[in-house]
Amino acid sequence: MSDKRLILVVDDDPDLVEAVSMKLQGSDFRVAKAYDGIEAWEKIRQEKPDLVLLDVMMPRKDGYELCREIKEDPQFKDIAVVLLTAVAENVKSSRYTHQDGKSTPADDYIAKPIDLDRLMEVVRDNLIR
Repeated sequence: MSDKRLILVVDDDPDLVEAVSMKLQGSDFRVAKAYDGIEAWEKIRQEKPDLVLLDVMMPRKDGYELCREIKEDPQFKDIAVVLLTAVAENVKSSRYTHQDGKSTPADDYIAKPIDLDRLMEVVRDNLIR
């Protein structure tokens, strides 16, 4: 088994998943991929990643719902969750609050379009915590 940290990249945009995955792999992380919230939840249960990069707006199950499920499950609550969002957000005392009033216990967020260098900073910061 590898000692590399496993990151699950979840987004319904395959091009974004590939770009982020290539950046992570180039920085010596292992990567798993999912393209909607239901597929992501299956991968989380199977592989227990160290961190999940999670798109907010996806078919079948959105990122808010999946984030809450991860953080409410005692087996997975310690997995770091970083939301990927197209809207500028606020992160306060580890409660992520969207402008429409939805909140989720995400650990951090990255605004889209994604700056891959900033993404790497956020990934490293959240793996150290």
